[in-house]
Amino acid sequence: MSEARASESGFPIKGVYTAADLPPELDSRLGEPGRYPYARGVYPTMYTSRPWTMRQYAGFGTATESNARYHQLLKAGTMGLSVAFDLPTQMGYDSDDAIAHGEVGKVGVAIDSIEDMRLLFDGIPLDKVSTSMTINAPGSVLLLLYQLVAEENGLSGSALNGTIQNDILKEYIARGTYIFPPKPSLRLVADTFAYCRKEVPKWNTISISGYHMAEAGATPAQEIAFTLANGVEYVRAALAAGLAVDDFAPRLSFFFVARTTLLEEIAKFRAARRIWARLLRDDFGAKDPKSMMLRFHTQTAGVQLTAQQPEVNLVRVAIQGLAAVLGGTQSLHTNSFDEAIALPTEKAARLALRTQQVLAYETDLTATVDPFAGSYVVEAMTAEIETAVNDLMDRVFDHGSAVDAIEAGFQKREIEQSAYRFAQQIDAGERVVVGLNRFQIDTEEPYEPLRVDPTIEATQAERLARLRAERDGAAVERALAELRAAAEGDENVLYPMKEALRARATVGEVCGTLRQVWGTYRPSDRF
Repeated sequence: MSEARASESGFPIKGVYTAADLPPELDSRLGEPGRYPYARGVYPTMYTSRPWTMRQYAGFGTATESNARYHQLLKAGTMGLSVAFDLPTQMGYDSDDAIAHGEVGKVGVAIDSIEDMRLLFDGIPLDKVSTSMTINAPGSVLLLLYQLVAEENGLSGSALNGTIQNDILKEYIARGTYIFPPKPSLRLVADTFAYCRKEVPKWNTISISGYHMAEAGATPAQEIAFTLANGVEYVRAALAAGLAVDDFAPRLSFFFVARTTLLEEIAKFRAARRIWARLLRDDFGAKDPKSMMLRFHTQTAGVQLTAQQPEVNLVRVAIQGLAAVLGGTQSLHTNSFDEAIALPTEKAARLALRTQQVLAYETDLTATVDPFAGSYVVEAMTAEIETAVNDLMDRVFDHGSAVDAIEAGFQKREIEQSAYRFAQQIDAGERVVVGLNRFQIDTEEPYEPLRVDPTIEATQAERLARLRAERDGAAVERALAELRAAAEGDENVLYPMKEALRARATVGEVCGTLRQVWGTYRPSDRF
C-alpha cells in the first residue's frame, strides 16, 4: 500500500478506515442535533426547515456603486448582505486623509460619515435583511452609523439583525488592520457587547475569525485553536467588565474558511463546536444552551483561487461550499471565480450565489441533518483535529493568555511556518494546484476585470468638504469632547460615540479622538 497522505493539519490520512478507528463513546461524543456538545449542529432541524443564510461579500468604490450591487444581489436571491470596506475605513481614516491616498474605494466601499451609510443602504429594508460588516478596529463606529440610518427609517435597534466582525486580536496575528493597543481595543469590544445587549439585542456583537489566519497559511487545526483561544480572551474581557457569561455569549459568532480538502473541513467544523461547547460550559459556567453554541459564518478559501485558468475556481468554490454546508455552517459566502484577478464582476458574483442555490435547492443536502454522523473517516478525523486543537490551545495558554502569546509572536510564528511549508510543497510539485503547477495551458483567455473609478478619492474629498461646511461644527466638537471624556474614564464609549456620529462627525474624527486618548499600536510596541 502506498504511503499515507498527510492531512492539512498534519495527521496521516489512512487509505481505509474501519469501525476500529472510531473514537470511544461515540454516542456521547455526537449527542443529538441541537444539543450539547453540538457536534451534529447547533439546531435540531438544521437545513431541513430552512437553508443556511446565503451571503455575498461585496463593496467597492462609492456607497452609491455598492448600493447598486447590493440591489442586484438581493434581486438574484441572496438572503443577507456582507459589506466590504476600503482600507482607509478599516483603519479609521477619512478618504481625504493624506494616509488614505491611493486606497480609497479599492478593496471595499469608502464610508466616511452617516451620509455615506445612508447611500449604502438606500432602498434596502434593514428590518428584513441580515447585514454582516467586515470591520474590526472601528467596528463599533460602523455599527452605530448603521443603527442611526435605521432610526432615520423608523426602525428601532431591536429590529436589526446582523454581525460586525469586531475581532481585533486576529488583526495582531494575521491581518494588520488594527488601530489601538490591545488593552483599550478589548475594552471597546466589551463596551460593544454591553451596548448591543441593551440597544441592538439581536445583533451578533463579534465574529471571531479564523478565516484570515487560514488565508495567511494556518492549518485547519491552527485556524480553530487560535480562533477559539481568542474567543476565550474575549469572554474573559467581558467577564472582567462585569458582564455575566449568559448575557453576552449567545451573541458571539465565529468566521471560518472552507477549503477544498472536503473531509478534513467537515471534521474541523464538528471539532470546533465540541470544543467551544465544553469551554463555555465547564470553564466559564455557562447555563444557557445558546451560550455553548458555536454559530459560524463561512467563506470559501480565497487563498486557494488562482489567476491561471480562473474558471477552474468555479469548481473549487463549489467543493468548498459543499464542505461548509456538510460541516453545518449558519451562513455562507461563496467567492467569485475572478477574485484572484480583480474585484468580482456582476456576472461572477451572480454565479457565486447561484453555486449556493444549486447546493440548497438541487441537491439533497437539506433533506437530512448531519449526513456524515458516524462516518468512520470523519469521526476519526474529528477526534484527530480535536486533539491537535486542544494541544495547540494548551501551548497558547502556556504563555498565560492569547494576548500574551500574541505578544510573544507564537501564533504568528506558527502560521508563518505552515505557510512556508505549503509554499515549498507547491514549488516542489508535491502539492498539486491545477493550472498553476500542473495541467497548465500555454495561453490564458482574455478577461476584462471590474475597474474602480479613479476619481472616487476626489469625489469623497469633495463630499467631506461639503459635510464639514454644512454641519454644526460646534456641536461636533462638543460631542467629540464628550467621547474623549468617556474614553479617559470608564463609561461605555458607544453612547457618546453615537451622538458624535449623529452630529455628523466623521469616522476619521471619531477614531482620531480615541487615538488621542488610547494611542496607536505598532508591532514593535509591548502590550
